Amino acid sequence: MNIAVLLKQTFDTEAKIEIDGGKINKKGIGLIINPYDEYAVEQALQLKEKNGGEVIIISAGAETPDSIRQALAMGADKGISVEDPALADGDEYTTAVVLAKAVSTNPYDLVLAGWQGGSAQVAVRVAEELGLPHVNVVTKLDIADGKATATRDIEGGNEVVEVPVPAVITAHKGLNEPRYPSMKGIMQAKKKPIQKLSLSDLGLSADQVAARVKVQSYFLPSAKAAGKMVPGEAPEAAAALAQMLREEAKVI
Repeated sequence: MNIAVLLKQTFDTEAKIEIDGGKINKKGIGLIINPYDEYAVEQALQLKEKNGGEVIIISAGAETPDSIRQALAMGADKGISVEDPALADGDEYTTAVVLAKAVSTNPYDLVLAGWQGGSAQVAVRVAEELGLPHVNVVTKLDIADGKATATRDIEGGNEVVEVPVPAVITAHKGLNEPRYPSMKGIMQAKKKPIQKLSLSDLGLSADQVAARVKVQSYFLPSAKAAGKMVPGEAPEAAAALAQMLREEAKVI
């Protein structure tokens, strides 16, 4: 079973985000694999261990070798990194078109990704580009007899969905517990290939992947005002609270 895993490199979850001139200041911020994509990598490795085959890590945008190397150290076989200046101002449409083309450069039986990456659009857009069924927010996955049986989170419970493979499946927390790369895996990862591709290598032009959405600026939310304590005892305190909610907060 050949499995393509879509991987995004993102800010460290403990990083302090600063805004400078309407843009995110990336200086000094550590980058890691998107945590949900780690579940996808682990699931691909478990399926490979059970069924054989190959796991290919595919990423697009800025340089991502470090994150791809981490996935290779976990046990993936090779990586593809699509790097091109035209992707710098891309959106989810851009990324999906590029990733779908990159996936198509190798034979595949399944495409896995984390369900959440930015606005959670990319993986399902890739499915549309490839003409594949997809199941989103998956917490359990079984592959057998040419079908994927996936349990996914829905509001108030779970839903079991069966689709033919190849398909696109997005991983959610609870699907598995991602492994830590071993020292042997880290050493082996240094020798595994990472293929770097440009848009022209994929047969795409800058116009074909031009962003449909433009981000005008980023800004931090306003600081929360300090809470107020209502002195006294009921019923006087309750009356004072009601007055504040009506006249100051204007919620009643």
